[in-house]
Amino acid sequence: MKQKIILDVDTGIDDALGIILAVRSGEFDLIGITTVNGNVSLGKATENTCKILDLLQVGKEIPIVQGASQPLLRKVFFEHRVHGEDGLGGALRDVPIQTQPTQGFASDFIIENVLANSGHVTLVMTGPLTNLALAVRKCPELVHHVKEVIFMGGVVREHGNVTPTTEYNMYVDPEAAKVVFHAGFPELTLVGLDVTRKVLLNEDHIRELGDTPIARYVKQSTSDYLERYFERNGVRACAMHDPLAVGVALNRNLVTTKKLYVDIETRSELCDGQTVCDFQNRLNKEPNMNVCLAVDAEAFFERFIRALKA
Repeated sequence: MKQKIILDVDTGIDDALGIILAVRSGEFDLIGITTVNGNVSLGKATENTCKILDLLQVGKEIPIVQGASQPLLRKVFFEHRVHGEDGLGGALRDVPIQTQPTQGFASDFIIENVLANSGHVTLVMTGPLTNLALAVRKCPELVHHVKEVIFMGGVVREHGNVTPTTEYNMYVDPEAAKVVFHAGFPELTLVGLDVTRKVLLNEDHIRELGDTPIARYVKQSTSDYLERYFERNGVRACAMHDPLAVGVALNRNLVTTKKLYVDIETRSELCDGQTVCDFQNRLNKEPNMNVCLAVDAEAFFERFIRALKA
């Protein structure tokens, strides 16, 4: 029996790669994809998600449901400098859209499907956590029916990628993250920059994908991304932030985790959105999530490449 998942995305370049991995792995019962404001606007994230499902020729099989168009309390903050104005590095800019989103609202879709499949649905969140926070506020008992929440976000030992201390998804909507962190999910897993930065897609990986429509899409969508990463880090590659969260759902053994207490800063001028991990139990609080601290990057890419070439 395939694992049931819902993907929640703000589809930029790496979200798209995560969607492709989830679909092409063939190992999930993908109930639906919900979209949220983040890397790009809600409308653009939804449009990009539709284009990716069209590319995969599964647009009629997987519902796409739009969610929050802005953070809980803050103004929108897009990441066009990384993902391009269209969010996909220009790769599908002129491609007509065939798939259309399904009627409904993301948080309601999450609630309805989790309750209908109690204990069997894993939520894989690769954008800001706004949709899940809204679902928890509307239906607090949701936490007792979700199998697991795996979210890409935060950084606990290294530097941020928006501010010196803060990862992008957490920066966009820290109030939503705080709701999720303290909601009481029995299985909540943080896939942060500490591990995603160790999973770097490079030109050799792209060549290994061959010459298929998906391989050509991956090469085109990541070309500028690789250059920007080289300019900042001296390595011609791009971090597989969101695909790794999908990878963790596929195979937990890809990462090493530790159960720890993590909170998030929401009222700091310097450190807004920082995920604060209590490694030494200074706060004397019960651990609230599994924190990814190490990753087998080679095993991830073996699985990623195999799925995309299948």
